[in-house]
Amino acid sequence: MIYRILGIPGSLRRNSLNRSLLNAAAELMPDSGKLELADLSDLPIYNWDVEQEIGFPAPVERFRKQIAEADGLLIATPEYNNSMPGALKNAIDWASRGGADSPLNRKPAAIMGAAGRLGSVRAQMHLRTVLMNNDLAVVQKPEVLVAGSSGFTDGELTNERHRDQIRRLLEELLDLIERSGR
Repeated sequence: MIYRILGIPGSLRRNSLNRSLLNAAAELMPDSGKLELADLSDLPIYNWDVEQEIGFPAPVERFRKQIAEADGLLIATPEYNNSMPGALKNAIDWASRGGADSPLNRKPAAIMGAAGRLGSVRAQMHLRTVLMNNDLAVVQKPEVLVAGSSGFTDGELTNERHRDQIRRLLEELLDLIERSGR
């Protein structure tokens, strides 16, 4: 069986380091997984009034469908002001709606990130807290924390230690998906 993984870049930048981490993950994915990337750039800011009056806008429906169809999530987050970027939080806000019908509920997930001196450790901690709302099963180890642009050459992750961490993170995510019975 091939498991579908939705890669969610926390940054909207086309050439962000975190998108590069997801590109590396696509290269390193074991044969039992396939990575598809989400695009958060056209998601409107969450507004309860919009949800109540018209439901989910088309870009939100597309994103929620991608989550629902995925067996697991791989989120790559930078760190903005000691937390996750607003665009990522906004995407999670839209996806978390629907109570028992939220596509996020109990979804297996893994987190990684590149940022600053600490490699997005604070953003990842906040993200884990936010994901608890929908009871996501999040891989705990290995932690993939890439400090700034270290390990990247021309926008590509070349550091073998980080590439090995991503390989192991993907193996853990696929194992978690299999154990969850998805």
